[in-house]
Amino acid sequence: MEKLMQIIDEFCKERDWDQYHSPKELAIGLSTEANELLALFRFQSDEQIRAMFENQREMIEDEIVDSLFFILRFASLYDVDLLAALERKMIMNRKKYPVDLARGKNIKYTHLK
Repeated sequence: MEKLMQIIDEFCKERDWDQYHSPKELAIGLSTEANELLALFRFQSDEQIRAMFENQREMIEDEIVDSLFFILRFASLYDVDLLAALERKMIMNRKKYPVDLARGKNIKYTHLK
């Protein structure tokens, strides 16, 4: 994780981009890039999506990495320990989605019974 952040930080420092990376701007960038990933799959059948992974995998990867860029940049600039945050969040998720209630279901925890 540190190596990934270092790559992005060096790239941004070389371009003097810190001034453009407020939390608001980074959140907007993340949302924009995530929606560009979503747009690739819009109106595509499962079969078409499988073909995209075979024929246009790099385009999909590029959009994933563009989203990751903003996550890592945000974490780096605003001291978010991603591993600690993920571990904390997964503890919460395990409570919200106990295996015996959530296994094989794709519904929100508020609807699990």
